[in-house]
Amino acid sequence: MTAPTSLWRSAYVHPAPWDQVFPPLSLPAMFAAAVKNAPNAPLTDFMGARLSYAAIATLADRFADGLQAAGLVKGDRLGLFLPNVPDYLIAYYGGLKAGAIIVNMSPLYSLDELAHQIADSGTRTIVTVDVPQLYDSAVALLARGAIDRVIVGSLSHWLPPLKRLGFRLFKRSQIARVARSNPAIVTLASLCVDRPMLPVTINPETDIALIQYTGGTTGTPKGAMLTHQNLSANARQVDAVDPTKGERDVIVGVLPFFHVFANTCVLNRTILAGGMIAMLPRFDAGATLKTMSRVKATALPGVPTMYQALLDHPEVARTDFSSLRVCISGGAPLPAEVKARFEAVTGAKVVEGYGLTESAGVAACNPYFGVGKSGTIGQPIPGTMIALVDREDCTKPAPDGEPGEIILSGPQMMIGYWGRTEAGNETFVNGAVRTGDVGLIDADGYIRIVDRLKDMIAVGGFKVFPSTIEKLLYTNPEVKEAIVIGIPDTYSGEKPKAFVTLTEGARMDGLSLMAWLNPQLGKHERVAAVEVRDSLPKTLVGKLSRKELIAEERAMPKVERP
Repeated sequence: MTAPTSLWRSAYVHPAPWDQVFPPLSLPAMFAAAVKNAPNAPLTDFMGARLSYAAIATLADRFADGLQAAGLVKGDRLGLFLPNVPDYLIAYYGGLKAGAIIVNMSPLYSLDELAHQIADSGTRTIVTVDVPQLYDSAVALLARGAIDRVIVGSLSHWLPPLKRLGFRLFKRSQIARVARSNPAIVTLASLCVDRPMLPVTINPETDIALIQYTGGTTGTPKGAMLTHQNLSANARQVDAVDPTKGERDVIVGVLPFFHVFANTCVLNRTILAGGMIAMLPRFDAGATLKTMSRVKATALPGVPTMYQALLDHPEVARTDFSSLRVCISGGAPLPAEVKARFEAVTGAKVVEGYGLTESAGVAACNPYFGVGKSGTIGQPIPGTMIALVDREDCTKPAPDGEPGEIILSGPQMMIGYWGRTEAGNETFVNGAVRTGDVGLIDADGYIRIVDRLKDMIAVGGFKVFPSTIEKLLYTNPEVKEAIVIGIPDTYSGEKPKAFVTLTEGARMDGLSLMAWLNPQLGKHERVAAVEVRDSLPKTLVGKLSRKELIAEERAMPKVERP
């Protein structure tokens, strides 16, 4: 394989040396150091109400005490089914301090998807909040016997006093009625009491901190096992490429914390640097712009769909971007025109990066300042090696000058998949993680992704797998054959589109099939269209083939979404 020195070390653009070493560090120790350094500094801003590092640390300690008193022992899995609220930080760092392994659960998942993830990880306790959609799902899982305990936080509790009162008076329908008589349902406040805690010894390099679910490159949901060192190293790597360290650090936390990108770039990295997170429970372009102005934000990590939505909002022209220094884009390719327009409107630099769940979030990025190359993912961050292997035989290097599958190694790479040793073995080659992405590396060490080995569809930073949607389509008795592909979308990057043939005598058409299908899918999985055809393309051996349909869609003119 090509040595990293010949590709990027001789022209390395990041401010920290490529061969920087990141000593073992647990997440609780990293958090404790930040608290000790500036206990009274604000850590969170939630709709204008702020909590200091010391306040969050106290609550996290009490949460850890409560978990232990409730019977949690080191290695137990703790599910976080939460939006971006202060409860997330309390449960995340408190759970880790108690020795729990955190399992992030997306509020976008259907009940069946949640049940599968819970069963696969062995999670018996989940933390949620009194938002009806989330609370009701948690209670349904409890009724199924999928979990043993639900810990419920209060959304309104963290609001400023006047907003809290208004929320409770005028938005009661948005607050779930917590069944306090059920012993399996406890409030987070009742759990957070001051009790003596048994100290937990953590080995950062071997103890798992997070099971983060991803489809990987095969489409089968798998839990990437990320150690404390994987996550703390990635936070330090991301911090190392930021030349603005020491300046005011206020980051907008609108990327969902359950996503690995936010876990590293918004949560862990900001705490490592002693910054403040201005959090929003969900992305709304108007609210995000208002928050940026109010807190004088310095950074906004996001996915391309977010930047497009912000540009399209009428308030963008009246938003104060004078404090904004940098925006980090990941999760999907950033269109050059969106990057250029956002930089022109805000005056901030938009930095494209790259990573995956198996790499704890980030593996490469363009420089924050200086020469970046649009359309590339930049160079590896410190301590990370990127190489190309042959697309047909991953044990061989890619031929010189030709695209190859990108493989990654570094201190942030996962140690394997939870309960799936064989899948983990298939993902590693010579100790490096296979990405399934095909790329080229130029003479300056900048990497450009040109293709994907597998069929996953990137929807606004989330991975959607055609097999999931196809499997559901086949449950409809009128569907004979089904193929799902990704089609270009100016907002999400890609959207799924289904092609089907129907059984004899079928009465449904594309619109009625789409109306039947989409309510059964997660929001990010919903198809843009269902097209009914007389026949679908097949290979010489009779297997359904996607490539012809993909070629057709790429040849069609782009359609702008309203």
